[in-house]
Parts: sequence; structure tokens; C-alpha cells
Amino acid sequence: MAEKIQRLPGFRDFFPEDCAVRNYIFSKWRDVSAIYGFHEYDGPILEPTELYKKKSGDEILTQLFHFEDRGERSVAMRPELTPTLARMAVARQRDYKKPLRWYGIGQFFRYEKPQKGRTREFYQLNTDILGEKSKEADAEIISFAIDIMRSMGFTNNDFVIRLSDREVWLDFLNSESISEDSQESFLQTIDKLERQNPEKTQKDLQTLGTSLESVNNFINTNHEKSHFHNILDNLKARGLSDFVKIDLNVVRGLAYYTGTVFEVFDTKKNMRAVAGGGRYDKLCSVISDGATDIPACGFAMGDVVISDLIKSTKAANSKLLNHLAVNDCADVYLVIADENKRTEAIKTLQELRNSGFKTVHSLAQVKVAKQFSSAENLKARTAIIIGREFPEVTVKDLFNKTEQVVNIDDISKTVETIIKSPLDPPLFS
Repeated sequence: MAEKIQRLPGFRDFFPEDCAVRNYIFSKWRDVSAIYGFHEYDGPILEPTELYKKKSGDEILTQLFHFEDRGERSVAMRPELTPTLARMAVARQRDYKKPLRWYGIGQFFRYEKPQKGRTREFYQLNTDILGEKSKEADAEIISFAIDIMRSMGFTNNDFVIRLSDREVWLDFLNSESISEDSQESFLQTIDKLERQNPEKTQKDLQTLGTSLESVNNFINTNHEKSHFHNILDNLKARGLSDFVKIDLNVVRGLAYYTGTVFEVFDTKKNMRAVAGGGRYDKLCSVISDGATDIPACGFAMGDVVISDLIKSTKAANSKLLNHLAVNDCADVYLVIADENKRTEAIKTLQELRNSGFKTVHSLAQVKVAKQFSSAENLKARTAIIIGREFPEVTVKDLFNKTEQVVNIDDISKTVETIIKSPLDPPLFS
């Protein structure tokens, strides 16, 4: 017997029910992006490996699916979208008025050890503002992140934005006389404060010329007025300040961040990060070898962790399930109760589809009970029963458990009224 072919580690199959959840998340990403005036873009899945080395150095190679193509070019499957964005913005920056407000939804690949919440392929939303230096842009991106979470049914009891700024740490680095060459190592150490053994952290900090005590004292100092008041005032005006907490422990591990950094933290699942972003003013210059300098800030959210968080949070999961019940089901299941009327039923089927209704019917001659069973499996909102009484037909609202007899000429209007009527109470609450 031939060996069964398994999917590769860290990769996922998307059965219809999985695609439905993924599409729900995508719809929220797109809806909020449109509300904020962002324009969708995308780039190639395959890029020159050098693009990622420019951003992250040679060490990025261990995280890439990379190879030499038939043209003897070193290429890599994209692990993120920001380097592509920088390359595209640099190439045509004269063609667009600033600031650019762009977002992308795409599939990405990282050669990492698969674990809960982390796969080797994933989908991600990337939202960026390029060409604006002010803190207003930072506040806009943070507000966007908050509204993405709220659109999915999360409240400030479910998540918090942990806000920091790498420039704040420059004050500390200067006060401790830590050399510029050691600054990135220091920030990497701060990024691991909550995950690393304190003894190891103390040893690392001593090597850099400071101490854990000095770091903790600095973290506990109030920096709100000196570094964060513009962003906090902006978010307060939007009514969103309750979602934000200043936390200097957050520096984000990526070296290209230059200012504001933030992470969206789940408050009920061991404070795990579900998304994040910040300001990266030097990346376009790095990608273009200094030829083009465009300030930028952005935000990214992956589908793996947020999907898990939705399913484990009651209100968010109820919103998802109601969306699937209403939007991912058939509008109409056409029940053919009299096979002599199949021709009339097929005509009605096509007319309903021409009107935009998602309509399904049995392709084979089966009993009425089995057709209703199929309608239930497909979560059809309505069933139209075509029998010997045609052109009179019975229309059943399968969710609200009501029915009515109407003339076939009124069928589209009747179905539309049912579909637009709210479910009271909702199916899931």
C-alpha cells in the first residue's frame, strides 16, 4: 500500500468552514481599512533574498524559505510585507501624494518551529502610513489597531495596547553612557525582560554597562508628559484612551523600529501579544541605499493568533458565529416536492440566482425530507417548496420557524424581506 501523503509541518489545510472564518477576519480587516481611508496593495510572494537581508541582516536566512531559482538568483518566499512596501514606495514615491495610506492582506512564510499560535505559513494584515513624521500618524495607526479589535467584538476587558517608545530608552542609554554600538543589544535585552530569567538579564545588562535595578527604576518613572502626551491626548479625543497603557517593557524585537512601538495584548490568555506595530523612519533609506528617505509607521496582525482569540472569547466568538449563520449560509434552498415541476423549479432557481440570491437545490430526485435535511446542513435561511400547487409556492423562514404561501411572481421580494429581517434573538449570544 502506498504511503499516505501528509501535509508539511507548520502548514494548514483550509476546509470550507476554515475558509469561512478566515474570510470573516479578512472582511473585518478590509472594512476598518476602508473606514480609515487606506488603499489596498500587494506584492509578489517571491522576492530577492537580498531585500530581507538589507532589512534584517544575514541572520534572517535561518527564518526564510529561500533557494536559487533557475536563473541562478537567490530568492525567498516573503516572511513579511514591510520590505516589499518600502521597495515599492521608493520605486514610485514621486507618483503618489504623501502621506501614503496603504494596507495589504497576504500569505507569508517563515521557517520556524511550529507551535501553538505560530505556523510556517500564515496570513497577515499590514497597514502603514508613509510620508508623515508627526505623532498624529502614530496615533492614527494605534486607533486603527483598536478599532480592528473592536470590530471583531473585543472590549477593553479583552485587550490592551501596551505603548512604548524607543526614543525614551535613548534617554536611559545616554544617562548610563552606553555606547551606540551596544544600543541594539540593550534593546534586545529589554525586549526579553518578561520572558528571560532575571539572573540572565542582570548578567547581560552588566556586560552592557548597566544593571537590572537601574532599568527597573527607569521603567517605573513617569514618562507620560515628556514622550507620550501627544498620542494620549489624540486617543483621548477619540474616546479610545482606556484601551492604552504605557509600558516601557515593550520595545519590539525588530531592529528597524525608531520611535513609537506598541503591541496589542490579550488580557485573559496570559498576556500574549496578538498584534503590534510602530514607527520605522529609516527603512526606506536602508532599502534604497540612502537614495530615498520616507518616514513611516505601521501595524501588522496575523490570522493565526487572532483566530484563536476570537474562538476563545465569548462575545467575539458569538459575533463570528452569527456572521457565519447569516452570511455564509445559502439564502434559499429550493425544495422540489413534485418532480413533474422540476422544469419550473429550475427556471425559478435561475431567476433567484440572477437576482443575487445564493440558491441551492437537489441535483438528484430525492424525498422532500432529505431535501430539508440538506437545507439544514447548508444553514439555508429560507426554503421554497415547489409542488403541484405551482405557481403558488410555500416559503419557509428556517431560522425564525415561520412560513407563508405566495405567488411565484412575488418570490424574490418575499425572500429579500426574510433575509433582511433581523434574528431575534440572535442565534448565538
